[in-house]
Amino acid sequence: MLYLVPTPIGNLEDITLRALRVLKEVDLIACEDTRTSGILLTHFGIETPRTSYHDHNEARKAPQLIARMQAGEQIALISDAGSPGISDPGFYLVRECMRHEIPVEVLPGATAFVPALTASALPSDRFVFEGFLPQKKGRQTRLRELAEEPRTMVFYESPHRLVKALGQFIEHFGADRPAAVARELTKKFEEVQRGTLEELQTYFGGQPKVRGEIVLVVGGKA
Repeated sequence: MLYLVPTPIGNLEDITLRALRVLKEVDLIACEDTRTSGILLTHFGIETPRTSYHDHNEARKAPQLIARMQAGEQIALISDAGSPGISDPGFYLVRECMRHEIPVEVLPGATAFVPALTASALPSDRFVFEGFLPQKKGRQTRLRELAEEPRTMVFYESPHRLVKALGQFIEHFGADRPAAVARELTKKFEEVQRGTLEELQTYFGGQPKVRGEIVLVVGGKA
């Protein structure tokens, strides 16, 4: 059995009772980064053995985890923060479980784009989640395709690329397109800035340094 277990994106109080129980009961926890996850697990007194499982080792590690589950072990997969499989490792292992007829149970929980979307004041009845756009090859092509998208769009972006990304969005979507930038959600310095793309670029361009995890929400074409 494989469990996909969401972890808090910032505030440790956001973990569920069910997640804590599963993490204590499984035979092994596969972590995106064992050091990062170790902080969370130690905080809640979880002593379950752990192993690393991330984008760079999943092809090598997945067969080992599959073999352990076929032998009867239960494994929980967690990422550094949020829900496994959402811009984090998870898809490959779930696909391998399906191929080997191993049950997969997915727990609901924290993910950054949902609070960012609902806090943006942009339409949330229909939206498209883009996650991280390609850094180089294919980025401009994807932005051109999205220029005609009528639904609200949600992106993940790194803080040091935010101002540049806003400039690219202005180029393809227009300076007056409504948008919102959510930063450090659920943490002490949580911030949600709303305005046009141009206003947001001016605001964040004037900051000494942008820090934290970024979710960028952009209104669709009217």
